[in-house]
Amino acid sequence: MSAEERRFRSALAKLISERGLLRGTLVHRERKCGRPNCKCTRGKKHKGIYLVVSEDGRRRQLHIPKSWEETVEEWVADYQGVRELLEKISRLHWDKVVYRRS
Repeated sequence: MSAEERRFRSALAKLISERGLLRGTLVHRERKCGRPNCKCTRGKKHKGIYLVVSEDGRRRQLHIPKSWEETVEEWVADYQGVRELLEKISRLHWDKVVYRRS
């Protein structure tokens, strides 16, 4: 195993073991609540963050409470980091097959 592959695998193990992993995309939205005297009727809309995930060809959305935003953002970022590291390791193994190296 090359030093580069060891580095990727070490980073991958660290990501997997430290925090949670969550597949999805975070979407920031602004909306009106519908109450007639609310500030949102005068232009200052309510801000919210949603987790969007595709499952079985269907899109699911989940509102993320303010108290969970930071944690969910970390989990989604870590999931993306894992995907990137797996892709790098896969490319290294692709090259091994192409150049017939073990």
